[in-house]
Amino acid sequence: MKKTATLILCILIASIAFSQNQENKVKKLPSVIIKDIDGKSINTAELSNNGKPIIISFWALWCKPCQKELSTIAEVYEDWQKETGVKLIAVSIDDSRSSARVKPTANGNNWGYEVLLDVNHDFKRAMNVNQIPHTFVLNGKGEIVWQHTSFAEGSELELIELIRKLNKGEDISGH
Repeated sequence: MKKTATLILCILIASIAFSQNQENKVKKLPSVIIKDIDGKSINTAELSNNGKPIIISFWALWCKPCQKELSTIAEVYEDWQKETGVKLIAVSIDDSRSSARVKPTANGNNWGYEVLLDVNHDFKRAMNVNQIPHTFVLNGKGEIVWQHTSFAEGSELELIELIRKLNKGEDISGH
């Protein structure tokens, strides 16, 4: 009986320690090679913004809410950059058949973002993206501190508030 109780106690302690370690573990971007819209290879683990926040938005040509989100943010993006230094990276998950239309779409909508192509969905899988739009916020250290799926009018206001809080050094993980 003592051996069983000791074993259960050891398992319990180990599981508590493991769960606390998982909670405290900071999630960094995975290392996946994808391309930008000009065909240059990019390692996603190396995405950075000189210590300022980054927004990563997964989208596709067929996703109307995705395009609405990116177009809505495009209207205020220059102001956001001046105020907070934030950088938005739009990651298209369109496949190789439709990815040729991504650059004309981004240019036609005046999206001043860095646009990346994840035609094989490697980055999407590594980030556990199941539905789009899926937006991630990274702090100045490149750590994922917030994520959200879907888009509704006014969501961009919550997003810029989170970026402002990050710039002040506030914790936004509870949002």
